Parts: sequence; structure tokens; C-alpha cells
Amino acid sequence: MTQIKPLLTFAATLAFVLGPFMTPDFGGFDPDLYPIPQIDPPVQPAGYAFAIWGVIYVWLLVSAGFGLIKRANAPEWRAMRSPLIVSLVIGAAWLPVAMVSPVWAVIMIFAMLATALMALGRVPRSDPWFARAPIALYAGWLTAASFAGLGLLGAGYGLGLGQVGWAYLCLIGAFIVALYGTLVLRPDAPLYPLGVAWALIAITVQNWGSNWGVASVAALGAGILLVLTYLAYDQHKLTAQRWAEHRS
Repeated sequence: MTQIKPLLTFAATLAFVLGPFMTPDFGGFDPDLYPIPQIDPPVQPAGYAFAIWGVIYVWLLVSAGFGLIKRANAPEWRAMRSPLIVSLVIGAAWLPVAMVSPVWAVIMIFAMLATALMALGRVPRSDPWFARAPIALYAGWLTAASFAGLGLLGAGYGLGLGQVGWAYLCLIGAFIVALYGTLVLRPDAPLYPLGVAWALIAITVQNWGSNWGVASVAALGAGILLVLTYLAYDQHKLTAQRWAEHRS
């Protein structure tokens, strides 16, 4: 029975990682899926930033394999597995949905984020590079991606604020969630604020020279989160030290 959750975690991770190969035509939300086509939206990070998915996919797969082989019966790994499985199963179905329905895609990605944050809050103090780090990076990028999708949806359906207004609103929303995740939920997970900062830097690049207001807000948020990344790394080292002392 103890092997079921590790196996499900590995299977869900594998399905999630194989998603892009099953939907190779996906290159981001189709601008024409919205009543108001979203062409070069300011809330969307520059294209290069999406390369982080390669790191996330590989690291999550390594984590799931390590958990299955080396930590199948480790009690400290159990709590995070259920929400992580839910997040990854939703993620495995996300790409096909995103190709046809931005509304459902946003609902799903926020569900992915909520369960990823739940998993992050439950990651063990042990094995920081095999458990805490990959889930933190995954949750960090999802924090920014969720709000970017919301900004596209709000502007695309003409809900009052326009592209720039929705960009400001969603930058603030992502930053607030990032502060909660960093300062309250998991102060010892530096890759969480770093993942959000990576996206905000890419939003700065996207708007540089065309929308200085959005670029400035994104840059300010990224700068604060990079400082918090540094501070969280100190806490990360302290957590690792205390765990080592506990085990010895």
C-alpha cells in the first residue's frame, strides 16, 4: 500500500511531462480565441521565459523518480504527494484545453497553482534539492502564469480595464501571492520567489520601450523577490542544517 502514492506521483509527473509532446502545436494562447484578440499583451512574459518549463519538467521527473526509488516509504514525503498528484493531473490535461478554451484554461491553471502551493507547504525538510526545490520552482512559475492567463482573459473579454489595466492588476495579484508563498507558506524555499521573479523580469523585457509603467512595476516586483530569494536561501541552509542535526 505504501507504494501506491509514489507510483501515482511518478505516473502523474510522467503524464505532465509528456503533455507538450502530445500537443506539439501549442505555442501559447491563440489571440483569436478571445472576443477581443490579444496581440502582444503586456501581461505576458517575453517568449524566452517559457524555456523554464524544460527545467521544471526534468526536475519534477527526477524528483518523482527519486521519491519512488529512494523515498517510497519515507513518512516525511507523504503529505505533499496528494496535492502534487492533483496539480500534475490537471496540468497533464491543461494544454489541450488551452488550445480551445481560455476560460477553462484559466480555471484549471489556478487549480494547479492552489494544489501546487498546498504541496509546497507540505514538502519535507529532508532532500531539499529533490523535493522542495522542484516543487518551489513549479509553484513559482505557476503563480506568474496563472495571473498572466487571468490578465489575458479579462482584457480579451473586455472586462473594463483594458490590456494595460489588467496587466497592472495581475502583476499586483501575482506579487501578493508570491509574498504569501515566500514569507508565510515556505520561507525556506528560495526557488519559489525566484520562479516568480523570472517571469516578472520577462514581463519587464516584454514591455521595455513600449509600456514603461508596466515594465517599471514588473521590475520593482522582480527586484523585491530577488532580495527575498537571497533571504530564503539563508533560511534554506538553516533548515538543512537543523535536519542534519536531527538525523545525526
